[in-house]
Amino acid sequence: MCSVVGKHDRRTRELNQQAGDSYNMSSEPATKMWSGRFREPLNKQFEEWQRSFPFDWRLLPFEVEASIAHARAIKAADILTSDELSRMVQGLRAIEGLPFDESLVGANPQTEDIHHYVELELTKQIGPLALKLHTGRSRNEQIATDMRLFVRAAIDHTVYGLNEWHNALIDLAQAAGEAVMPSYTHLQRAEPVLVAHWLLAYVSMIERDITRLTDARKRMNLCPLGSGAVAGATLALDRTIAARALNFDGPTPNSMDATSERDFALEFTQGIATLGIHISRFAEELTLFSTAEFGFLELPEAFSTGSSAMPQKKNPDLTELIRGKSGRLLGAATTLAMLIKGLPLAYNKDLQEGQEPVFDAADTIAGILSVLPAFTRSLKFRFDKMKIAAETGYLNAMAAATYLSNKGVPFRKAHEHIGNAVRLGLETNRELQHLTLDELRSISPEFGEDFFAAITLEATLDCHDVIGGTARARVAAALADARQSIFADNSSESAKLK
Repeated sequence: MCSVVGKHDRRTRELNQQAGDSYNMSSEPATKMWSGRFREPLNKQFEEWQRSFPFDWRLLPFEVEASIAHARAIKAADILTSDELSRMVQGLRAIEGLPFDESLVGANPQTEDIHHYVELELTKQIGPLALKLHTGRSRNEQIATDMRLFVRAAIDHTVYGLNEWHNALIDLAQAAGEAVMPSYTHLQRAEPVLVAHWLLAYVSMIERDITRLTDARKRMNLCPLGSGAVAGATLALDRTIAARALNFDGPTPNSMDATSERDFALEFTQGIATLGIHISRFAEELTLFSTAEFGFLELPEAFSTGSSAMPQKKNPDLTELIRGKSGRLLGAATTLAMLIKGLPLAYNKDLQEGQEPVFDAADTIAGILSVLPAFTRSLKFRFDKMKIAAETGYLNAMAAATYLSNKGVPFRKAHEHIGNAVRLGLETNRELQHLTLDELRSISPEFGEDFFAAITLEATLDCHDVIGGTARARVAAALADARQSIFADNSSESAKLK
């Protein structure tokens, strides 16, 4: 036992001596993590310009957790004693408890990056023992690990927010009951649908977004620690120790890939960009539907502003901002893709530029989802105007053609006959249901008394009696299924957060 302690004491003295030599042989302060090889000081403008600490400070909790996991791994490799591990973990937990906000940057003007900050603070906490922590690791694997942990947490937070919006949409659809509205193709009125059916279209988008993000999370959930700078750690580390400590599924299989790939960040930003597109489409429809020209809904005042010049105005600021921010999300994904596409293996400093787009995407979607569920719940539809719009403009023409088709008329001929009936209605300013049976039979003898029952609003809805259709029974079943999926998603999220 004494020989083991003696070995650790000698190693600590060696590390202390190395730190002293680094300071003596370089005009750079010894606090630089790489200063031993350099004799000239950094250009001050370059030093400030190349720092990542002004933005990667936010990785502090992940850097601390990854450092504790690495400390446990090097303890198992006999680099640390049990007492040293205990002191190191205690010191790292103390850092975790320090004030955590952007003020760290101003208070630490010489700090190069988050790794540098933690090393300096740990030295303040536990003295020269802190110098052992970097044994067997590289900043290349550290940042790869920190960013995976950040993205993993951002995915969990986003999925939680999506479930909240998912829930809000379903509550809104439930409250709409059998209220109807026109659907649109080419931005022209097409067929009547239930308002709930329209809202459930966005629920389907959300469900795809959730699966896309959770799939990405599963793929990225491997631990880079132990990959070293490029070729793997120079110690015989048990990499599963750190992986388990950080709730990864296992270690990454290739050190060059682990330290240089950013697929996880790319998948995250691309998934968030797609989500942003879905939210933007919702925002665009609400913006249109709230205009006087549509009049389908009343904008909630709590989420609107007025005009400084026109006293009557109520502007859709929330939906307009969401449309704008969706472009920002797309920009983050594009930036990251362009950054990565030309990089040779393995780590390159270019990858530092990939952090801010990821942070911005995470912040932007978090901001959107912080207001979108409450905004959605506060929407008030004008169902009377929506129904009038759904009952006019020959939106039952498809049901009418289906009626003739069910009578044995080939659909192409049925389509032509109903087109002629629509033309007659346009010429006489009448809807299909207001034409006489004699007029209809002059177009086709297959029209019967039962035609008018087949083109009522309810019949027009219910003729779409297929899975995914707007028939009232189908929408009720889809709503129940969507409600059940919320319970499953929330249960899974609760388990994950525990």
